[in-house]
Amino acid sequence: MKQDSTRNITYTLDCEDYVHVVKFNPFESGDACSLIAYGGNNYVVVGSCKFQEEDAEVEGMQYETLKRFHHGIRVDAIAWSPETRLDALPPKLRFCTAAPDRKIRLFTSDLRDQNEFKMFDGHTDYINDLVFAPREGQEIASVSDDHTCRVWDLEGNEKAHFVLRSPGMSVCWHPEEAFKLMVAEKNGTIRFYDLITQQAIISLQCEQTPLMSADWCLKNTLKIGAVAGSDWLIWDIACSSYPQDKRPVHVDRARFFRWSQVNENLFATIGYPGKTNTQLLVHHLGHPQPILTGTASVGSSLTWHRTLPLCAVGGDRKIFFWVTEM
Repeated sequence: MKQDSTRNITYTLDCEDYVHVVKFNPFESGDACSLIAYGGNNYVVVGSCKFQEEDAEVEGMQYETLKRFHHGIRVDAIAWSPETRLDALPPKLRFCTAAPDRKIRLFTSDLRDQNEFKMFDGHTDYINDLVFAPREGQEIASVSDDHTCRVWDLEGNEKAHFVLRSPGMSVCWHPEEAFKLMVAEKNGTIRFYDLITQQAIISLQCEQTPLMSADWCLKNTLKIGAVAGSDWLIWDIACSSYPQDKRPVHVDRARFFRWSQVNENLFATIGYPGKTNTQLLVHHLGHPQPILTGTASVGSSLTWHRTLPLCAVGGDRKIFFWVTEM
């Protein structure tokens, strides 16, 4: 695990296969290390990592694989459950995945011999994103190319079903807004649904397409960010249903938008995987230009560390990590 110069990759983790998706656990898990999960062509690996930025005794980055789960098919999305606890006896690990067969898989493990696996059936097209209810973790929301957002219990029963006007690209559930769900559609519309009345309550407009990714800021519930076309866009939902700020960033189309978990002005975007590399840009709302530019060989997925200004991107047999300024 080598360390490079600032604009280049800070750390690299070697993997045995192409990494289609990588996801830091966004919840406190009762351990000093951070949990990270990544998915390849037929497996999911869960590991723990610690960085010198958080522990002076660590040189660079420390990584340990905790468990490898057979998946049998490509992994397209991963969501962590807030029920994951490493300090419980026995430990509890829970996450779910989306795959090209349109099924959701729910994994629960004690990291030893107790491993439970469930499959949820219902979507009729490709699932683009999924998320656990952030407080209790007793429900999962998913969005699909089948123009629906669905909410499931942990037995795979459908608890809610929202009909969309175009493919659902992103779904977010905020810990401070547990009864609202944010759904971003490819046609450039972002809607908030009230989970009690099961009605749409707020609607935001991009006015450009295709919207590929949107995120709800953890540190400020009024801030929403997205990428559509080659631009990033930011809304303050207290002010307007139209973006307050937008900027062209990726020459080709932009693919992912993710807010930092630690700073409401910090976010990252990546472009579409090119023939040789993908551009990662880290932006700060106080700066006119990106504060960090990185490239990854055919990068995919984008995730931020829970407590550090550090983001990760998957790639060909590698995960790349960048540390930025606050």
